[in-house]
Amino acid sequence: MSEATKISEAEWRVCRVLWLQSPMTANEIVARLEDKVDWNPRTVKTLINRLVKKNILGYENHGREYHYFPRLSEKECALAQTQSFVKRVFDGAAGAMVAAFIENQQLSPKEVDDLRRILDKKADNK
Repeated sequence: MSEATKISEAEWRVCRVLWLQSPMTANEIVARLEDKVDWNPRTVKTLINRLVKKNILGYENHGREYHYFPRLSEKECALAQTQSFVKRVFDGAAGAMVAAFIENQQLSPKEVDDLRRILDKKADNK
């Protein structure tokens, strides 16, 4: 994901609606968000337009309505955002980021086991 396609927190909220169900019209997206955020419908439509320009959302024209859908999955966007964060904050050192996270979080024994399993699998694939 390039600099131009980074997603703001507000844009994430719009994307999450469409990742759960798509395609949707702008008015349907506004309706899904109205209980969660106090945004003017024009704000939501602006966010949709930004996401279309970033090629994160696509649309199909059905008469006078546009039906929006995600072009990228949530996993793809999360991975790109994570890579950008690691590069920006930890100078690309993923291990340093993971260490900082683990040292500063309360983890359950199951979470520790899950992390250990992931690291073991990563070590075996080298």
